[in-house]
Order: sequence, then C-alpha cells, then structure tokens
Amino acid sequence: MEFNNTLANEYEKGIRRTLPSYDAMLRLIQTFYHSRLPENANMLIVGAGSGNEIIQLAEGRPHWSFTGIDPSASMLSIAKERLLALPNNMSFHQATILDASLPFSQYDAASCVLVLHFIQDYKEKLDTIKEIAKHLKPGAPFVLVSKYGQLGSLETELQFDLWRSYWQQHTRLSLSELAEMEKSIRSLSFMSEEEIVTLLQRAGFTKPSRFFATTLFGGWVCFKED
Repeated sequence: MEFNNTLANEYEKGIRRTLPSYDAMLRLIQTFYHSRLPENANMLIVGAGSGNEIIQLAEGRPHWSFTGIDPSASMLSIAKERLLALPNNMSFHQATILDASLPFSQYDAASCVLVLHFIQDYKEKLDTIKEIAKHLKPGAPFVLVSKYGQLGSLETELQFDLWRSYWQQHTRLSLSELAEMEKSIRSLSFMSEEEIVTLLQRAGFTKPSRFFATTLFGGWVCFKED
C-alpha cells in the first residue's frame, strides 16, 4: 500500500477505527520499553509512520534518541512536523529497513508496528526481521505488532464478523463500501501466531510473548539473542 498524501492525512482517523485499542497498545509498548531501558537509549523505529509511536515513547524520556524508517515520504513529512517540538535527537530515512543502508550501529531497542502484514513474501518478512536484529545489541527488547490469524479458520472469521459489526455501528459506510474494505484487508498477508513466533525465533529473537490482541491484530515482545 502506498501511503500518498491523501492516505497519510486520513491515517490518524482511520487507524483508531481499524484498531480501536490503538492508543492503549501504544501505552503498553511505552510501558514495556520504559521498564527495560535506561535514561539514555537509542531506538530504531521501523515503520515510523506519522510519528505516533515516537511521541508516545518520548514522553518522559527527553534523552532517548530515535531513528525512524518509513518508505512513505508523505507519512514522514507529517511525522517530522509533529515531532519538531520534542527535545529528542531524531533522524529519518525514507526507505524500508532492507533498503535504508543504515550505518552499522547497535541500537538499545527496536520496534516494527503495523508493518509486517504489508509484506507478502515470507522471505522478505524474515529478511526484514533479521535486518532489524542485526542492528540491535544482544539482549535488546523488540516489539512486533501485525495483523494475524488464518483466513478461513473459525476463529479468524469470527473476528472478521466482529470487525464488520464494529464498522457498521460506528461509521456511515455503506455495505458495499465495507465489503470493498474487507476485500482489501483480506488481500494483506496474514500469519498465524505460531508462524509469527517461529519467524521471530528464526530471525534471532528469544522469549516471544504476546502482550496485545484486538480482533485481527496481535503484538509480541521479545529479545535479541545474547
């Protein structure tokens, strides 16, 4: 999906409909990192988007520095404008983690939030997570949040029923518009929880633990191998 100017400007409204517990998820991520990292920490944010995650993480941590990566120029433009007032050191790269050519450095932590389901190819998913691991210090914490489930399974289809009902009750979208949206969502790359845990382990992370789940989304915390 290409986040052009229109999509980027609509993201703030849309993400909180698509993921009703979005802000609670960000607070949980903040709590995890604040409990694990020192007053000075260098963080890698893969999928920096419009800056929401960095805003949340920087709260009360003026000495944390952030490297944000996102392939969308429109999203990064929004992020840079919103983050100007923060005292934290920041740098941004318009690229994917595989194309960013970051100078080799070992970050204290990293995150990849709401990115993985846009990558269709399994090898590219694995290479993406491996590349993140390559830039982390041993034992560094990592958070992954993605759509998850197995299309066609009873559990996932019941979650789609709930998703559909939520949008019908809280928006003015027609049934045909909602059907088109669902078609778009189903075209994304879903993985089961078992597959995601295996992916993290293959990429060099240990102790994967799910900390978050809402309808079609799940989040896991884990740590770079020592």
